[in-house]
Amino acid sequence: MGASVEVEQYGKAIVVLKNLVKELHPDPKTQAKILGPSGYYDEKWFNSFLEVSGHDVVDGVIHHIYNLGPGDDPNMITKIQDPSYLNQVAQTYKGVLNIVNKFKPQSGAWVSEFSGALHGGAKDLSPTFADGFWYLDQLGMASTYNHKVFCSALLWHRLIGSTILVVTQESNPNLRVYAHCAKKKPGISIIFINLLKDSSFNVTLSNYEHQSHNLRSTDVAKPNFEFRGSKDREEYHLAVLAGNIQGQIVLLNDVPMVPTETFDIPTMEPKLVNASTPISITAHSIVYEVPPQSNCSQSFPVRKGECPQGFLAPSFFSLEIIISLFTLSSHIIFIGVLTSATPSFTLLSLVSPMAFTP
Repeated sequence: MGASVEVEQYGKAIVVLKNLVKELHPDPKTQAKILGPSGYYDEKWFNSFLEVSGHDVVDGVIHHIYNLGPGDDPNMITKIQDPSYLNQVAQTYKGVLNIVNKFKPQSGAWVSEFSGALHGGAKDLSPTFADGFWYLDQLGMASTYNHKVFCSALLWHRLIGSTILVVTQESNPNLRVYAHCAKKKPGISIIFINLLKDSSFNVTLSNYEHQSHNLRSTDVAKPNFEFRGSKDREEYHLAVLAGNIQGQIVLLNDVPMVPTETFDIPTMEPKLVNASTPISITAHSIVYEVPPQSNCSQSFPVRKGECPQGFLAPSFFSLEIIISLFTLSSHIIFIGVLTSATPSFTLLSLVSPMAFTP
């Protein structure tokens, strides 16, 4: 038998909790944050909750994401490779973001519980390479819609910085692309996820100045600089042993990622590739790309909090400066600065994350 709390009762209880926290911790610097309402997003319920609790009570809006459904669904391996299915959860992120923009909680939107499959995960999928297709795609999508999230992706933690770049991918929906400013170094980091089992992509990086705020326009001007040059770029290619995406041994640049004899994390070194050559994203693979530092500081004004000496835009939400990624068919992926929000990281692991019971 389930139990529930009416939205008005919940909203009033949160106000009582907020006042109690203020009484026990009067110093704002050490005061605990109040996050709510949690659970699955429902537009009417979330709006009513925040209207009852009022402004400045909830510090962050939190909700759950389990968008692949029950773990015993035999079609889950198909869902996880279907871009149209993966895109459906964007409506949830948009809805929560709209509420955040309306009520303006200090800490914004958070995903407090985050997994693909309900009820303990999917036995033959959650602990495998294939779960990374869903997981990393969701990290990118959550960031795009200005959400914070606890995650356990080691390479993401090491390479992905705090400023998010909005990406419009018009080539093929099965090639998922997300980009951020690089972490702890100038420039950008890009992640490619190839959902196709029989097709590869070749991608060339260039930077163009765009004259319109419409990111879907393909009318681009002469490039003001290019990533190509004498320097090598860093690449991290993740694939699976023997081509079985439901296997548990992940290959990083063709090297199996298994614990050392002392059960430590193995060294995770990039492959250095001539920056003038296209990026090859093989079938059913995930690629982290860190292009060599371009001479961006001479092209764009520097703003604290954005990509230092790297990919910059003339104003915080400006989309006038873009990067264009070309596949062999000359389709364009646009990237522009979107927001400075970033996921927070608390856990690290080598392989795809396990699913947990909500």
